[in-house]
Amino acid sequence: MPGVQSSERTYGDRVAVVTVTYSPGRTLDTFLDSLAGATTRAGVPVILADNGSVDGAPERAARERDEVRFLPIGENVGYGAAANRGVAELDDAYGWVVVANPDLQWAPGSLDALLAASARHPRAGALGPLVREPSGEVYPSAREVPSLLAGAGHAALGPVWPGNPWTVAYRRSREDLTERSAGWLSGSCLLLRRTAFDSVDGFDPRYFMYFEDVDLGLRLTAAGWRNVYVPSAEVVHVGGASTGKPGVSARMLAEHHRSAYRFLAGRHPGPARAPLRIAVRAGLAVRSRLVARAGR
Repeated sequence: MPGVQSSERTYGDRVAVVTVTYSPGRTLDTFLDSLAGATTRAGVPVILADNGSVDGAPERAARERDEVRFLPIGENVGYGAAANRGVAELDDAYGWVVVANPDLQWAPGSLDALLAASARHPRAGALGPLVREPSGEVYPSAREVPSLLAGAGHAALGPVWPGNPWTVAYRRSREDLTERSAGWLSGSCLLLRRTAFDSVDGFDPRYFMYFEDVDLGLRLTAAGWRNVYVPSAEVVHVGGASTGKPGVSARMLAEHHRSAYRFLAGRHPGPARAPLRIAVRAGLAVRSRLVARAGR
């Protein structure tokens, strides 16, 4: 089968959860409390891959909850790299791993719904739930991989013209709530088949934050796997407890644009595409100024 090596490891059918923490505050309690109702499976372990929290929340959760393990990384290595380290801590009994943000609230039965969908889609390498905003609005968490032109148009015009054709197409999954394949799924909550995750060497650690999920979805597809959207499973993304802090949010905007450029430019190398890469960089610079101005 494409993308699967003959020497692949054999895994059991247990499931574990890896969440990357960075001073998550009380949102971590909400995540862990709601996770208990998301599955009928007993004893699902949770690894907190910690990128240098200073609020004590991950350590407290590990002390107070038997199923939770604190994995200190010692520095902020980024989302994908930390998730990779968390997954690497699991033994071969775990053939399924959830990688999720700690500021999610699980709907009852949502993890079981993802696991049930995996049986319907044996070539699914990643499965993602419907993600809602705290307002109840559906977040477009299952999208197509953007082309260079579409990515540049969305990046440059999205903040000032939300109805532009590239942004509308990019976010079309907000309306399509059917179980289906997608180009990529939001990394805020993913159920990953470990054989698939292994076959592409996990997240690309060059992405500090943002676009590591787009890149993963593209590489899974290239390796012969599918990204499957499962709207019968729901989570609520409460919001950035860590990334919303003063100073951090400005850095995250810069990281978003850096990752966007890395992804789009990496798909279009060579001197012939240099003018397009320059246009992308210019569009992202314009977006940065517009968003910063709006924030002020």
